[in-house]
Amino acid sequence: MSLVLSETRGGVCTVTLNDPERKNSLSPELLAEMMDAFDAAEADDSVRVIVLTNSGNTFCAGANLSQRSGKSETEKPLRRVEGAEMFAHFAKSPKPYVGKINGHCVAGGMGIAAALDYTVVLDTAKMGFTEVRIGVAPAMISVLCLPKMRAADARAAFLRGNRFLAPEAERIGLINRAASADEIDDVVDEVVTDLLAGAPAALAASKRLLAEVPQMSTDEAFAWTAELSGALFRTDDAKEGMAAFLEKRPASWIPQPDSGDT
Repeated sequence: MSLVLSETRGGVCTVTLNDPERKNSLSPELLAEMMDAFDAAEADDSVRVIVLTNSGNTFCAGANLSQRSGKSETEKPLRRVEGAEMFAHFAKSPKPYVGKINGHCVAGGMGIAAALDYTVVLDTAKMGFTEVRIGVAPAMISVLCLPKMRAADARAAFLRGNRFLAPEAERIGLINRAASADEIDDVVDEVVTDLLAGAPAALAASKRLLAEVPQMSTDEAFAWTAELSGALFRTDDAKEGMAAFLEKRPASWIPQPDSGDT
């Protein structure tokens, strides 16, 4: 059985963590299959948005503690994936990643939730930085989570190691939205529709801004962004986008319903 499922439809690739018996913990096998699915989606020009979700009642329970020895449960060669590579992938990708987190999410799973471009979590899901309760600390994921949190909230969450519901994660800035079971599909669909309305190169440029501008001085940022803005306005996408706006029609990059569907 595949630990990660992938399906592409209408410009959207849905990647599903599919190891519910082990709470979708980050085993070497699951990590390898997940990164392979991401690479395939990145290489497919028809894929505009990647949605990451889960089967079972847990999105991700963090590291697979029974496999910390590094031994794989399978004899086949595995792609070795470091945690830093996985977490950094989302920011470096030119394509937007949306989290549809249908279950509990702790430890390393919190890092994934924070790393995605837009994250929606089931409002009954429990979340938390539980590392201190097994004798370690939320080390790598702190790089992703701390910039999103107030110092007081981060200190309480990291040191207490307690679990809290998704609405609290939204309040402290870790996720974008907590949604009920009845509304989570609609919320994610709305976000995906908005993303599909953006030109692929423009979305990629916007992700570069988010990643690079905070690392620059003000003078460097103004110089670089002025150059980037000028280059973007000269692209065919910009010409098409402005023409579509003035002509009150969808831009050419927006996927249209297949008239052959029944």
